[in-house]
Amino acid sequence: MEVSVDRKNLIGLLPRELSSWFEERGEPAYRARQVTFWLYRKKAARFEEMTDLPASLRKVMAEHFQIGSLRIAESLVSGDGTEKFLFALHDGHAVEGVLIPHRKHTTLCVSSQVGCPVGCPFCATGRVGFKRSLNFQEIAEEVWLVERVRGLSIDNLVFMGMGEPLLNYDHLSLALRVINARDGLGIGARRMTISTVGVPEAIVRLGREWREVNLAVSLHAPDNDLRSFLVPLNKVYPLSSVLKSVKEYINLTNRRVTIEYTLWQDVNDGAREAQALSHLVGGMLVHVNIIPGNQVKGSPFRPSSRDRVERFSRILQENRINVTIRRSRGQNIQASCGELYRIQEGEK
Repeated sequence: MEVSVDRKNLIGLLPRELSSWFEERGEPAYRARQVTFWLYRKKAARFEEMTDLPASLRKVMAEHFQIGSLRIAESLVSGDGTEKFLFALHDGHAVEGVLIPHRKHTTLCVSSQVGCPVGCPFCATGRVGFKRSLNFQEIAEEVWLVERVRGLSIDNLVFMGMGEPLLNYDHLSLALRVINARDGLGIGARRMTISTVGVPEAIVRLGREWREVNLAVSLHAPDNDLRSFLVPLNKVYPLSSVLKSVKEYINLTNRRVTIEYTLWQDVNDGAREAQALSHLVGGMLVHVNIIPGNQVKGSPFRPSSRDRVERFSRILQENRINVTIRRSRGQNIQASCGELYRIQEGEK
């Protein structure tokens, strides 16, 4: 795909942003709705496809706008149908996305940053460092591009790919607006989940501005010493401040929050940690999602055994904590966040 710095990316724009451009050229404002219909509903990738627009107008639009700036550099499909994408960006960087088909719906996991500034030692993305944040158009285009090339509509969207979404809040929020809008990609707010390691101010802001969007908080440890080792941002935002913001989010939205807890053998998967986590979140409107860790090449962290995963879950249940164990998908295609990116970077 040829990307021009002189032409504006059409993906991410809504009718209200486009209408003035048409009016300035003597065209009726409804042209903006025609264009966004072709763009978001028909997934038109070329102006020639917008056949109810005059040919002369399509030509002028092509001089001022481009449709998209991302391309799929690589895709891998697992035996269970999970598909991992490597999206090439206009500046040579790349991010990942994962398409997860279910029996009755389809989930897409997208990225918000190139690399990640948090630097969790067990995470493939954290091990590559931080390059830059995505802008809102690039975030929205991940969804648009997968829907277009695979000919489907995404039912559920999760921001659990590369990066910490709440450290890119402004562009995340703008992307949500485009993804959620009826004249945009049209995915309902309740079908979107933001996953964060915990940025308190942004959690509260999300609760005020996007009350129907789901929140998932990656704790991974029940005390500050262990969590600061596993999630270095905990040194800036300790557990007390993260959980305080989660409680405020719950008060603002009255929505259940998912607590994500990835288990690593002999690191955070013991009975002591399970009891401590139970006391930490007991009484809160939360659901704990236990995530068996994925082995990352070069990492000393080992996934917990099945027996230890089940014991951890059982202790939480005995303490009346709502809990599920996430089923791993796409294990044979480097579906853990950042692994495909690391492979590509290593080949350069």
